[in-house]
Amino acid sequence: MIDLETFTPADLLRLHARIEAELRRRDILRTGNGPVGDFAEHLFRRAFGWTLEANSKAGYDAVDASGNRYQIKGRRETGGTRSRQLSAIRNLTAGDFDFLAAVLFDEHYGVTRAIVLPRSVVLLRASFSAHTNSHILILSDAMWNLPEARDVTADLVRAAP
Repeated sequence: MIDLETFTPADLLRLHARIEAELRRRDILRTGNGPVGDFAEHLFRRAFGWTLEANSKAGYDAVDASGNRYQIKGRRETGGTRSRQLSAIRNLTAGDFDFLAAVLFDEHYGVTRAIVLPRSVVLLRASFSAHTNSHILILSDAMWNLPEARDVTADLVRAAP
């Protein structure tokens, strides 16, 4: 194991950059953003064989063999941040996606829970934020009990590298 305490801040940032570059080379990351969203997309693609859209595609991230469109979200729960609020869902009322696929990670990027929800459920459960001009959804445990919810935790755990 590497003793990170011996690294200077500059050394740690260089290591971080090298790790991100290697994860992009392995097709796990697709952007220069934080790895949570890219890793979520990677796991759903591996688990279900979905085709990922171009990074600039607005409204959805992947399509399945039947043509269903998926907005994919990930949230990493860390020691200091236990929030399950997903990142902003833009243009929810436009109907750009059919399903929301979301995964909760522990602080080491292990899959804690994963779910697929129809857009109709997201419309009912998400709240609008004027500040961000987007909808906000919090993945409470109760979401997994909804009759329309599909628990895909085991699928994503199996897909994890």
